[in-house]
Amino acid sequence: MRITRLAALACAASIASPALAQNHEYDHSAHEEAPAPAPVPAPAPAPAPAATGNAPQTEPYVHHAHDASSVRPKPSFGEGSGTARLPGNEGGMHGLHLGTGDWMVMLHGDVSAKYTKATGPRGDDKFYSTSMLMAVAQTEPEWGRVQLKSMLSLEPAMDANGYPNLFATGETAGGLPLVDRQHPHDLFMELAARVDFNIGDQTRLFLYGGPVGEPALGPSAFMHRGSAAYNPEPPIAHHWFDSTHITYGVVTAGLAGNMWQIEASAFRGREPDEDRWNIETPKLDSWSVRGTLNPTPNWAIQASYGEIKEPEAVHPGENEHRFTASAHYASEAVSAMLAYSAKKRVPGETLVAWLGEVNWKLDSNNVLFGRFENVANDELFPDHSHPLHDEKFRVSKFQAGYARRIPLGDTFQLALGGSVAAYAKPDVLDPYYGKSPMGYTLFAKLSLGH
Repeated sequence: MRITRLAALACAASIASPALAQNHEYDHSAHEEAPAPAPVPAPAPAPAPAATGNAPQTEPYVHHAHDASSVRPKPSFGEGSGTARLPGNEGGMHGLHLGTGDWMVMLHGDVSAKYTKATGPRGDDKFYSTSMLMAVAQTEPEWGRVQLKSMLSLEPAMDANGYPNLFATGETAGGLPLVDRQHPHDLFMELAARVDFNIGDQTRLFLYGGPVGEPALGPSAFMHRGSAAYNPEPPIAHHWFDSTHITYGVVTAGLAGNMWQIEASAFRGREPDEDRWNIETPKLDSWSVRGTLNPTPNWAIQASYGEIKEPEAVHPGENEHRFTASAHYASEAVSAMLAYSAKKRVPGETLVAWLGEVNWKLDSNNVLFGRFENVANDELFPDHSHPLHDEKFRVSKFQAGYARRIPLGDTFQLALGGSVAAYAKPDVLDPYYGKSPMGYTLFAKLSLGH
């Protein structure tokens, strides 16, 4: 009953009067109000050009008092997961928009059917499904903005072992560490609110938090980055960059301008447990800080640092100090990110990871994407009796793929595609992974929007 009540509350933001329903681009930074109809002069004006998927976005967070004559400049940033920023050119999410009174509700989500196969002694194959539904309710009073944010997933219905992802580590199944697997996400990926206060010209103070959210640490989570929009596989460096995107208990305060943002968070350090249907007890035992620059709509550059209390259940008493830095570029056709992370085990050594990824829209229907990762990992052999236990190995993954986008009316889109991956690793790992391990994933992704 508790889960049912919580789910009802989480979905409440997605329920609105059908008095106004329309399909258009969701602005990451603020919803765009429809201008009042202008008088028709004689002769009639030429028709306006058709909107594109990268139409100019509105000025973020600034209340315009419903003044149809106000001109809003294109913002330098868009909004990613939690309070993370994206480049302004990242584009909005096409989804279902419902309006009622002073509130706007945006619904966006996707469900994917996937088949993954990895070769070598530790390889595996699996047919599985991933999913996400996001609902954001927003209003803009004179003094600022209020957002109610929720994100849900049905991945807990998946086996606790998740799905194959060679050289990935993190979290547990049946009390044992997951190795060469990606864990499923929780039912509640976000249940949070954000309030922005206008305190000056282009300057805002904001508060964000809730029982499930994301602290100010790392770049936007991979499923929200345009550079990973069609990549069907999570990064093997996920637990270096964005493993905190589902955190039980988050409070963030920040100060933001159009081209910059500084913020600090208190949050629960322990990663989600194996019961992925519930909400775990929130705590505020860890902290982080992040600074982001958006010098132009093409760029989002962030650096962040966090001290995380006992993030991994299999490493009791071991804390983590994590530093990340990333540069994300976006134009009309290309979204790309380069990122660096160093996580220091306390006690323990420092493990470094690099990540580069790109999404290239060849045209309105065809997309190429790729990712390169280089990770130092000491969790590939969790058995304490194994001679390679706690040994650090540097592994690289090279991945490339293609997606064909097929519009299904104005609301849905189907993407069909696949990716292939190859790996570089030390020779000592040959008996466990084979000399030249490879993998591939085929997918069909149905999206509410893109």
